[in-house]
Amino acid sequence: MNHLLSANLMRLKKSKCFWGGVLLMLAVSVYFPIMSYVSMKYSGSVNHLDDGFFLCSVFAPIILSVFCSLFVGTEYSDGTIRNKIIIGHRRAHIYLANLLTNILVSLILCAVSLATYLIVGVPLVGFFIAEPAVILKYTVTAIFLVFASSSIFTLITMVTASKANAAVICILSIFLLLFAGIYLESRLSAPETYSTSIYIVDGVMYTDPEQENPYYLEGTERKIYQFFYDFLPGGQMLQCIYLKSENLQLLWLYSSILIIITTSAGIFVFRRKDIK
Repeated sequence: MNHLLSANLMRLKKSKCFWGGVLLMLAVSVYFPIMSYVSMKYSGSVNHLDDGFFLCSVFAPIILSVFCSLFVGTEYSDGTIRNKIIIGHRRAHIYLANLLTNILVSLILCAVSLATYLIVGVPLVGFFIAEPAVILKYTVTAIFLVFASSSIFTLITMVTASKANAAVICILSIFLLLFAGIYLESRLSAPETYSTSIYIVDGVMYTDPEQENPYYLEGTERKIYQFFYDFLPGGQMLQCIYLKSENLQLLWLYSSILIIITTSAGIFVFRRKDIK
């Protein structure tokens, strides 16, 4: 397996897709704190380093969806995976080598994003207002999240022989997960009551009595929505961006479960896959 990892790292050094992803993450991490500073200067708003610091939790999975599909897909299209099996490498080792490579890339993307945002953001908008321990916990959460995303994309790409199909499935998957997270967040944040109308009479503002919101979630239904909001990567992305989570350790557990499930399923299917 060491030889497989070494070969992957050699490919990684020459991968235009990898370096393009790193540059994109670097550019995004420079752009956002600068825009935050410009907003503070011209609109008078007050922004902090916390705002957008964990953008890697959204952008890294999107970049990974492209990188993983192209990096692994190339091995299928070039016949590399077939050759590895022919010369005696175990399929489980081939799968795990690609998974570890993808996880390494996800870690690099996060490190580039967080370091760049810190270097550019501190002189412009100041330091964090959240406690250092809180920032550290969210950093761990973001890392677990991108590891889980890498595991999902590895599963898709290792069981899909077509590079084009794998790319489409990976990209659609990450956006579907993100949209699912947005939907779940909107349902969970729906207020319990709302006012039907606001009107002004003789300069005095009146509002109708509060009414129950039919879209407010409660009881078992709310627990189900909350579970999927915490379990799915899309929900975790938003919780990292907003720095709003009731139990970060639970998110770590869910990401670990996703990694175990997708890796086990991927190895199981890949072992039985007919490599042409």
